Amino acid sequence: MSKSPLRTVVPSSRRVLVAALAVTALVGSLTACTTSNSTPEPSDVAVVDGGELVIGAEQEPDCADWIATCAGSIWGSYIMQTPTLPGVFQTRQVDEEWVPVPSDLVTEEPVAEVADDGTQTITYSINPDAVWSDGEPITSADFEYTALQIRDGDDIFDKTGYDRIASIDASDPQKVVVNLSSAYAGWRTLFSVYGLMPAHLLDGKDRSALMSDGYDFSGGPWKIEKWTRGTSVTLVPNENYWGEKPHLDKVTFLFLPDTTAAFQALKSGQVSALYPSPQLDALTQIEAGLPGIKSQVDARSGNLEAIWLNNAVAPFDSVPVRQALAYSIDRDAIVKRLFGSLGIDKAQQSFNTPMVAPFAADDFSEYTLDLDKVDELMKSDGWAKNSDGVWAKGGETATFSIKTLAGNKRRDLTVQVLQSQLKDAGFEMTIDQVTPADLFGTIAPQGDFQAGLWALVDTFPDPTLSSTFSSVNIPGEANGFSGINFYRTNIPGLDDLLGQVDSELDTDARISASHDADALIAENVPSLPLDTVPNVLLWSDKVGGPLQINPVEGPFWNLAEWGLAG
Repeated sequence: MSKSPLRTVVPSSRRVLVAALAVTALVGSLTACTTSNSTPEPSDVAVVDGGELVIGAEQEPDCADWIATCAGSIWGSYIMQTPTLPGVFQTRQVDEEWVPVPSDLVTEEPVAEVADDGTQTITYSINPDAVWSDGEPITSADFEYTALQIRDGDDIFDKTGYDRIASIDASDPQKVVVNLSSAYAGWRTLFSVYGLMPAHLLDGKDRSALMSDGYDFSGGPWKIEKWTRGTSVTLVPNENYWGEKPHLDKVTFLFLPDTTAAFQALKSGQVSALYPSPQLDALTQIEAGLPGIKSQVDARSGNLEAIWLNNAVAPFDSVPVRQALAYSIDRDAIVKRLFGSLGIDKAQQSFNTPMVAPFAADDFSEYTLDLDKVDELMKSDGWAKNSDGVWAKGGETATFSIKTLAGNKRRDLTVQVLQSQLKDAGFEMTIDQVTPADLFGTIAPQGDFQAGLWALVDTFPDPTLSSTFSSVNIPGEANGFSGINFYRTNIPGLDDLLGQVDSELDTDARISASHDADALIAENVPSLPLDTVPNVLLWSDKVGGPLQINPVEGPFWNLAEWGLAG
């Protein structure tokens, strides 16, 4: 369930060490320091109660109906979902690792049991102090409503795990028993990634209509006061929150998709914090030093950027063509161009990110720049170069458009380099810049693209590539246009392997199945992994509190603890 796939085993020490060492040279010059083999420590500055902050947001979501396909932008989760909807598990740092821990929504770790017949039962005990913002208690009815909306609904972002729910016992308001038809290794993601929705306010009504443009209920420390489309989202404290209440009176997220404008807003004091994609000019400015600005960089990332290919449309409905494309690109050169100043110069070789490193193989490493291999593959598939040096077959050419987000200078550079490399290999690529709302709200779900460049972000530390590549998650009439296999991937044998990763409770067996799946994915190249994007957090010295990047939940996971520096 991911604005990317979901993930639950901690990364291997080797992968973490290599990634962290890569940023040491830059981080040494920053105000907020990090070490070479650990997650950056929080910058903890005393705060005063009251006041307001304005924070820059890189993307505006298309909707706030978090279980719907339109909620594909991770920024919606950062600025509205996480602050307002309660969840069973949260990702927190334990002994240098980010792992799922039970939240105060429950009184204890949920009990998960597998019966002899392979079915699984999960029992949740609800905190009696937990209430919605209107004072109504959070009960088992909210679990049941949320689960059935996901399992049985149309246009659902990802049903993974919920599609196994056979029945729910909500007879006790303070306890809920969920019965799964088969064992689900990623059961902790249930009621955690999406969180809960209030049954007493939504049951029997049009959920999408009530939530899409924002909502006034909350089960978290913040409430959405206002969403001004195209401009900002404003949060205010939830006075009935049962946990620690926010220090600030108000937080406004100002939409600043252009990196240059965002940095200018930070330097001028228009905004007090940014969580920018690490653009080249941004990294240069950070390294040079920004007066009055503190910084944190963390290479331990669940942000996987890739060249996504629509396997159902020409020319990428052919495996040899997809393989040829992979051999046409010098991915290491691109990564070095983008992140060389951080010491990062190697491409990502799996769709499993460093957040779940044990589950990742390196089968994509075979795809290095090799024009002879490109010629061999394309000719074997019946293609020949025309007078313009572009591959042609049956009156069609190997010409395609790549969708990318407007205003992102790093991706602008990436597609320009790709365009040049692919031209040398006989592919003609055009560039089409679109907004996040259009891309994740309509274009990708409807499969209205040939190729795209964007990042998927792990939203839970558990490996579940099935949400991305299983054929059952291709949006269409058969599943009510639900799922995030926007790439229309349908590889024989892959569903079974990814199903094993989802179901297998033995860690070694899960890892083995994941490696086999990685090998099959690399063989068929449904898309091409490029890099894992480091996380960067910038904030004014007027901001206090324990600021720290959460590589899964983002930078605002503990926004209630932020405040004006005392």
